[in-house]
Amino acid sequence: MIDILIDITLLSFLAITAVAIVRLTNLLAVVMLFGIFSFLSATLFVVMDAVDVAFTEAAVGAGISTVLMLTTIALIKEHNEKISSSHSQWLPLAVVIMTGAALVYGTLDIPAFGDPNSPAQTHVASYYIEKSLTDTGVPNVVTAVLASYRGFDTLGEVAVIFTAGIAVLLLIGGKRQPSPAPAGTPLQANARKKNLSPNIILRVVVKTLVPMILLFALYVQFHGDYGPGGGFQAGVIMSAGIILYALVYGLDAAEHVISITVLRVLASLGLLIYAGVGIATLVLGGNYLDYSVLADNQIAGQHLGILLIEFGVGLTVFAIMLILFFSFAGRERP
Repeated sequence: MIDILIDITLLSFLAITAVAIVRLTNLLAVVMLFGIFSFLSATLFVVMDAVDVAFTEAAVGAGISTVLMLTTIALIKEHNEKISSSHSQWLPLAVVIMTGAALVYGTLDIPAFGDPNSPAQTHVASYYIEKSLTDTGVPNVVTAVLASYRGFDTLGEVAVIFTAGIAVLLLIGGKRQPSPAPAGTPLQANARKKNLSPNIILRVVVKTLVPMILLFALYVQFHGDYGPGGGFQAGVIMSAGIILYALVYGLDAAEHVISITVLRVLASLGLLIYAGVGIATLVLGGNYLDYSVLADNQIAGQHLGILLIEFGVGLTVFAIMLILFFSFAGRERP
């Protein structure tokens, strides 16, 4: 009964937040509500025992995405802070209603939630649950599925993230202009000034928090075999620590810690590590991304392979997230 009450409460808050997002016209308020919506979604995933999914949603949806959208808002002109409503809204409303109706109609054939006789429970899922520990030696079934059973699919996801970063660099560039920021732009002014933030309390707190954030990211990176986490979450958390440092000490200070040139190398290196593990398995006589051939026994090979490809994922995600932030935050306001 308590679980049902919690589910209904979270779904109600999600619905209220969604309606507020649709009705508001202030971009800053909309972005903050999107962050709240993602946090509520992550909480709902935790209630449903999908902790790995909740971890990713909180880190990406409520975390890094909100920061990137706030950075974008800081770069647009003041008169764009209100969403223009000069065009007719009936056509978008009709499209949304039709799409929503089609999605609802499609859910009618979905088995009941938790139905043990559903196809998802009677085919590969049962095999993963029963055999993943024996096949891979990894207690976390989610990591075993993503990094081993579905290793080739995860490689495609990393390639997509890498391609997105390259596309951003091609579209808006990765280097900031040396010209001073215009008056009245706090983000650019803070980014380009060489002196530190005058708020000493904020500086001390951030200087204390950043090492802890980076240490936690390393824990998430190398503990994903045994608990929630892995390369995706670790990369986002580590990039969030550097972004927090940049917001307080400025982009110049952050780029002094790690330049965008180094980030480009790390983004490519992470993808190459992942793909290179597959090449190594082929050379050793196994199938592509069959980690069993990397060591004398299957379990040791699986552990080594998963460790290497998760490290590659973490490098690429970390580098691409920072490339996106540096590229957006370093642009002049139009």
